[in-house]
Amino acid sequence: MTAFETTFGHAPEASASAPGRVNLLGEHTDYQGGFVLPTAIPQRATVSLRRTGTATHRLSSANLDQRLEVPVGEVGVGFAPYLTGCLELSGVNEGLDVHVASDVPSGGLSSSAALEVATLRALRELYGLDLNDVDLALRGVEVEHEYVGVKCGVMDQMASSLADTGTMLLIDTRTLERRALPFPAGAQVVVIDSGVPRRLAESGYNERRVQVEEAARLLGVQLLRDVTDVSRTGELPDLLARRARHVITENARVQAAIGADAATFGQLMNASHASLQGDYAVSHPEVDRLVALLQAQPDTYGARMTGAGFGGAVVALVRAGQVAAVTGPVLAEYGAQAAVVVP
Repeated sequence: MTAFETTFGHAPEASASAPGRVNLLGEHTDYQGGFVLPTAIPQRATVSLRRTGTATHRLSSANLDQRLEVPVGEVGVGFAPYLTGCLELSGVNEGLDVHVASDVPSGGLSSSAALEVATLRALRELYGLDLNDVDLALRGVEVEHEYVGVKCGVMDQMASSLADTGTMLLIDTRTLERRALPFPAGAQVVVIDSGVPRRLAESGYNERRVQVEEAARLLGVQLLRDVTDVSRTGELPDLLARRARHVITENARVQAAIGADAATFGQLMNASHASLQGDYAVSHPEVDRLVALLQAQPDTYGARMTGAGFGGAVVALVRAGQVAAVTGPVLAEYGAQAAVVVP
């Protein structure tokens, strides 16, 4: 018997899953039309659905060991908005039983985007919705904006909907053009959860977005993507200059990473973390400590925080075949419980 059947007493009509993602370079640039370089991770969120013929959604989360009931047309609290937002935007006007199971770690690996994309995939299957994979990702972004309260960019949902674990996905977040790129030769990607939780709607995430929007306005451009001369940040007040400098230099780092060897790619990752820690101020002392431990390993090419920040995960590029040699001493000293190796 499946978990859905155990919870609700009948089998689901539709079920779908979507992966989390780790972003290798291009952080906090997607809401300024910049370039990003994520890849999917093996961990996935799975959502199962069944119509009930009632006016109430029954929502179950295996991970949280919680069940909620939300009237059709309402948003609900807790984990509900990630689901009910998808239902509302998809025009669902009848009660559904919804079961969620996910092994995507929360914090920096797009567990929420994986949940939204999985839910929308299941709804597409259940109702025959006319949504391609890009449309589906954009609907997930709208859920974040309108129902969750996070003014995110498009990277997380695009990566969850379109990326795979075998390549990096270069995305131009202004045009949504994308292409798969190979990982640097002789290297592997490792992700470690710092164990520091964060909630983006309550953090400085939306504040950073407002700051770079103001910086773009003062520089006379629609998006900071259109500024390539970092010296122009001298035209801005100090705080906005630092925020804009990160976005401008991070876009340049992604461009420089295309076709780069492992050593160069790693140096770009290190520079990205320094910029996120300093100019953008979205890191965390424990995350910085974990990044420093990784960077100190002789078989590490580079390491950085990944995701929106304020806690969450870190990503490292390490010499192929040396994952255990890198993560063993780091995990022992830091105290983290697990590392994720991305094929």
